[in-house]
Amino acid sequence: MDLLNALVEKGLRRESPTREEALAVLATSDDELLDVVAAAGKVRRQWFGRRVKLNYLVNLKSGLCPEDCSYCSQRLGSKAEILKYTWLKPEDASKAAAAGVAGGAKRVCLVASGRGPTDKDVDRVSQTISAIKEQNEGVEVCACLGLLSDGQAARLREAGADAYNHNLNTSEAQYGQITTTHTYADRVATVQQAQAAGMSACSGLIAGMGET
Repeated sequence: MDLLNALVEKGLRRESPTREEALAVLATSDDELLDVVAAAGKVRRQWFGRRVKLNYLVNLKSGLCPEDCSYCSQRLGSKAEILKYTWLKPEDASKAAAAGVAGGAKRVCLVASGRGPTDKDVDRVSQTISAIKEQNEGVEVCACLGLLSDGQAARLREAGADAYNHNLNTSEAQYGQITTTHTYADRVATVQQAQAAGMSACSGLIAGMGET
């Protein structure tokens, strides 16, 4: 595929794709998926070799979410057969994190379902973050707790969080088609709060939900 060959050559020269080229990759057919993966692999091996960084996810709270995000198995009204439980105790969460670090993980991701944490929830997660940092030298911690209220990002950062994961998922114009219980602007505000507090923002999208 000429497009992929051209992008590989640009990648090997450390040149970024144009907007049009990036959109063309997103528009490739499912039959071409393995070709896209192979092309990306050539560029990755050039600059990063075969090294990988392991992230280990600890699910602090599962299911029971009041939001209606159409893509999510934990959403309000979902019939998916998933585990549903409330918050893990900080000592249990830090013990689970230690197992991941022992297996080679360099980053622990603390994830919780729900619209967003209460201040009490942030206290609980902050205890977990502090314990993980104290018990595992050099490990990074990423939190993913939903929409943040004023001051919560700063408290997570103070506890030792290095990053905050909060996906924007789709374009602003498309956002109302995938959820009605919060807005695109709500998500952007949380990403901005995380960045302002000094955390790295880990934010992505889901391609193929009806966008043009």
